[in-house]
Amino acid sequence: MSKTKRKRYSAEFKAKVALEAIKGEATLSELASRFGIHPTMIAQWKRHATQGMVDVFSGKAGRHEVDQEARIKELHAKIGQLTVERDFLSKAFGR
Repeated sequence: MSKTKRKRYSAEFKAKVALEAIKGEATLSELASRFGIHPTMIAQWKRHATQGMVDVFSGKAGRHEVDQEARIKELHAKIGQLTVERDFLSKAFGR
C-alpha cells in the first residue's frame, strides 16, 4: 500500500481562491480547473471566508484577542505561583 500525503494549501492561496469565488466572475468548475483543485474545496473555502467576514464586522475577532491575552496573563500568574510553592517546599524538605 502506498501512502499518499494530502496536499496542504497556504492561507494566501485559500484566500485568493475564495475571493475569486465570492466575486462570482467564474463558476466553481472553472475556478477548479484553473487552480487545479476540487470544486467542493472552493465552496468550503468560500463558506469559511464569508463566515469569517461576519466575525470581523461583528467585532468577535477583537474579543478573541482580548480573551487570549487575559488567559495568557492568568497562566503566567499560575506559573509564578507554582514556582514559589515549589521553591518553598524544596527548602522545607531540606534539599
